[in-house]
Amino acid sequence: MEKRQIGKSPLRVAPWALGTNVFGWTVDEATAHKLLDAFVEKGFNLIDTANVYSRWAHNGKGGQSETIIGNWLKKSGKRKDIVLATKVGMEMAPGEKGLSRKYIQKEIEESLRRLQTDHIDLYQSHKDDPDIEIEETLSTYGDLVKQGKIRVIGASNFSANRLTESIIASEKYGYSRYECLQPLYNLYNREEFETELAEACRRHSLGVITYYSLASGFLTGKYRSEKDLSKSARGGGMQKFMNERGFRILNALDDVAGKHSAKQAQIAMAWLMATPGITAPIASASKVEQLDDLAKAMEIKLDEIDMQKLNEASDWKDKKA
Repeated sequence: MEKRQIGKSPLRVAPWALGTNVFGWTVDEATAHKLLDAFVEKGFNLIDTANVYSRWAHNGKGGQSETIIGNWLKKSGKRKDIVLATKVGMEMAPGEKGLSRKYIQKEIEESLRRLQTDHIDLYQSHKDDPDIEIEETLSTYGDLVKQGKIRVIGASNFSANRLTESIIASEKYGYSRYECLQPLYNLYNREEFETELAEACRRHSLGVITYYSLASGFLTGKYRSEKDLSKSARGGGMQKFMNERGFRILNALDDVAGKHSAKQAQIAMAWLMATPGITAPIASASKVEQLDDLAKAMEIKLDEIDMQKLNEASDWKDKKA
């Protein structure tokens, strides 16, 4: 399987990452372990989590996803087979958040303990912290790299300006630099990334690992009317996609999926993997069958006509909904 380099780092990953924000929420531990086994058996290797997953679940305190993954790593012995990515910065408890030296040092130890590993391959700033100097955050990461606790750092939910400022600071002071960005990006949500972030990533040779790659499930095609909103725990969030542009995108997905005898989600993932500059889209699954479907997206080769149809249907510049 083709492996793609994350920025200028030594990390190489398959062009699809498993998102685990559903672990400890809509996916129990036994099912999560089956998903992780199947994911690795198919040759994929990038597993994405965060310290805060899944704090929003019933009685959730954060750390559930990392704990489930850690238990799987201990049981399976597959640590060497994966690129393990987690994050820091989102609020874990009142007042416990951000990118200060003290907070990062505390949270890295908690993540390592939950994940039952001695290092994290990709440690990401989950969101920007404007109250902390960029240099403090980057120098802290640099120390953790020297200590062998993390290999590479990345950023998520950063503006193009703050991302660029961070890269410049790394070059100026010799700190470890962000090697990738994890932005919101999919066929529906294109504007935020394409406006400035895409160019910043190209200019600085950063990898791009997209989240909400299926627009929280809208791009699977199963949400097309009000009555469909009860189909899953995420159904309530689908209404914002149900507009002229959203249905235009679904129609294009239907057309291209029919041509390739594929499912809409597979085409949405194939579009991301074929988009220049995208390293790996993240997608989650709650059943092994869903994971099998997503894996088949790797086999779909969209041609120029397919890409044009999808790009035109999802164009946001002249067709904002």
